[in-house]
Amino acid sequence: MIPIVSEGSVAPESGTVRSRDVADYLRPGLLQLSALPPLSLYIHVPWCLRKCPYCDFNSHEKARENFPEQRYVEALMADLEAALPMLWGRTVQSIFIGGGTPSLFSPATIDRMLGDVRARLKLAPHCEVTLEANPGTFEKDRFRAFAQAGVTRLSVGVQSFNDAHLLALGRVHDRAQALAAVQEAARAFATFNLDIMYALPGQTLEQVGQDITTALEFAPHHISIYHLTIEPNTYFAKFPPSIPDDDTAYAMLDHITELTAAAGLGRYEVSAYARQGHRCRHNLNYWQFGDYLGIGAGAHSKISFAHRVVRQVRLRDPGRYMEHALAGNAMAKEEEVARTDLPFEFMLNALRLRHGFAIRDFTERTGLAVTAIEAPLSLAERQGLVERDLHRVRPTQRGFDFLSDLQALFLSNA
Repeated sequence: MIPIVSEGSVAPESGTVRSRDVADYLRPGLLQLSALPPLSLYIHVPWCLRKCPYCDFNSHEKARENFPEQRYVEALMADLEAALPMLWGRTVQSIFIGGGTPSLFSPATIDRMLGDVRARLKLAPHCEVTLEANPGTFEKDRFRAFAQAGVTRLSVGVQSFNDAHLLALGRVHDRAQALAAVQEAARAFATFNLDIMYALPGQTLEQVGQDITTALEFAPHHISIYHLTIEPNTYFAKFPPSIPDDDTAYAMLDHITELTAAAGLGRYEVSAYARQGHRCRHNLNYWQFGDYLGIGAGAHSKISFAHRVVRQVRLRDPGRYMEHALAGNAMAKEEEVARTDLPFEFMLNALRLRHGFAIRDFTERTGLAVTAIEAPLSLAERQGLVERDLHRVRPTQRGFDFLSDLQALFLSNA
């Protein structure tokens, strides 16, 4: 997600953005959206057993003596209630509980939290509810209890089935725990995802194939594949490990795509592979420039109104977040997305999809005419990065392979 710099009014005594009346969002503006996009809910749980050296997410190591599970849920519900006036009448299509490690929360807490959400929001029939889980938190029957609490889709952060690579990544689980967790996920859920990383320190092409082959033995419905990248402000940024070069990493990704395709999982997004009928609806909404309310420490939101698109960020520190959420305002930043930024923001997401986007979705979700992207779109077509007809734009295989170059064409248009 693009870093957000707020131009909003900040209360100096708290560091939070002052709450706006809903009428302020509804006032006339430069945009004219003909319809509001689908809406999702993201809930952030910021604690982990241990911070991984590559992780730049807003996560904090759990202290056994200071793990305010119940107070945090109370803060989440206060945060949600403060946001409700922006969402009146809208239906939530999916919920994603991410982190951090949400599976640190007990099934009873997840049950209570989802019940509290249902009491405040209208959920679509068969609403997808995803929970991220770490094999290091695995206990027998725990995943089944999450399913009974209302979670419909489990996402298991395996990363690798190789003990040496798990150790290099600083993961708290080992191969045996990963295998047990995935086996339990397959028993408890009608659809589940496995997170797998590649281009790891010391990893070979053969070892990547072994990881994917092991994952496929459990017949997962969805696999998310992530290239290990060295992010700023992480342990790996300070002490970078030796990782495979770009050519080797490309070969690894090609091998992953071949193995997953042979097992019936199609690559529908840059990092996502799924069986028919098991694409992640929550992530698809992100990539299709849908709306999402993010609650929890450091959570991001994108909310559309008839005449504007607004982005928000909650306070990052869990303690400060709880304090301010319970007081009625956990907002750290808020801004309207500039009209000139909308083409790039849309393309940053939509071009990640193998099938691209419908031109109608661009006009509906940005409020802009297709002429706003005609110049960079024509350039991308001449460079062989996209193909299009009257209704849809798709990245070519070349565009998919050089996605950053393709997306950058629309940044220059802003």
